[in-house]
Amino acid sequence: MTRSDHEGIPFFLPWITRDDKKAVRQSLNSRWLTGGPKVRGFEEEFAKYVGTKYAVAVNSCTAALHLAMRALSIGPGDEVIVPDLTFAATANAPIFCGAKPVFADIDEDTFNISSKQILEKITPKTKAIIPVHYGGQPCDMKEILEIATDYKLHVVEDCAHSLGAKYAGKQTGNFGTMGCFSFYPTKIITTFEGGMITTNDEKVEKKLRILREHGMSRNALERELGTNWYYDVVDLGYNYRLTEPQAALGTSQLTRVDDGIKRRIRIAGYYTKALKSNGAEIVVPHQDSDRSHIFHLYTIKVSKSRERTVRNGLFKNLAGAGIQASVHYTPLHLMSFYQQFLDKKSDAFPVADKIYEQILSLPLYPTLTKKEVTLITTQIRSFVYESKVSD
Repeated sequence: MTRSDHEGIPFFLPWITRDDKKAVRQSLNSRWLTGGPKVRGFEEEFAKYVGTKYAVAVNSCTAALHLAMRALSIGPGDEVIVPDLTFAATANAPIFCGAKPVFADIDEDTFNISSKQILEKITPKTKAIIPVHYGGQPCDMKEILEIATDYKLHVVEDCAHSLGAKYAGKQTGNFGTMGCFSFYPTKIITTFEGGMITTNDEKVEKKLRILREHGMSRNALERELGTNWYYDVVDLGYNYRLTEPQAALGTSQLTRVDDGIKRRIRIAGYYTKALKSNGAEIVVPHQDSDRSHIFHLYTIKVSKSRERTVRNGLFKNLAGAGIQASVHYTPLHLMSFYQQFLDKKSDAFPVADKIYEQILSLPLYPTLTKKEVTLITTQIRSFVYESKVSD
């Protein structure tokens, strides 16, 4: 996918190639336009890439998280611990099932969920933890899994940002009972909309497949490949299927996922080299040595200046120069809907509050050029320096 020069530098740009387009066109010749053999093939290739026994394709990561909660029988009266700094879908998944999301503060360096905060938030009602691998850097999975084992909790990894990222040599999506991936256009690979659930538990995999398709004991493809038309509805399920053109696109994109990650890491290196020497006013992304960072996001911290936030001014300055940036994310405890789940007396999120005032996500996608990064970083350095002088 290309863009015109007058469009400036967008925040994201999907990497769609001729092979991708060819794969989608070919899928349209099949009578199986949804839930067919291309979906099965995509699932098999995805599981092989991540290193799990099973993968179940769905129509979004939100659906993946929802089905993960259902597969674990999360329901009314249960609590699920989630990071305060995440997209709404992470917290919505337990709510869909009648459970309560419990927000935990984050680590100041990685912006991932704090293991210490997880411990402080556990109650007799806690049933699961959903760690989010923020920006493409894995959480402290050793500590999280130890906590989960000690308190007999399930771990569902939110891998929306982290396809291909590794912790202690193993890819995300392998650590918890399930891993939930996103194929939204901004993500590491895309299927327009789409998602995937990985697991090594055969019983969980079977339940996910039933829940994905209306609670049916056998889907249409299984019935055609067999000799019996009959199916039963054995659970309350949903229509969360992925289509064949989406699966074709995903399979094509998966063939070059490692190349895309290498490009992201190289681009992140350009940013870091240009911004790291700028002093305390800009803090580049932190990376722990025992894990990889695949840079779904390149999120900097911009220091506060007197009583105003330089970050907000920088965002406007970049926009004025035709450079799109974003903020990931507004902490959930500050959003109107989630006020009902807070304990007003004890809930406090000092790190998330502090980070929220400072973070800014810069454009990053596989086709971003070094020249464009230079334009972006020059604009940033100029603005931050002028702000410092004017204080």
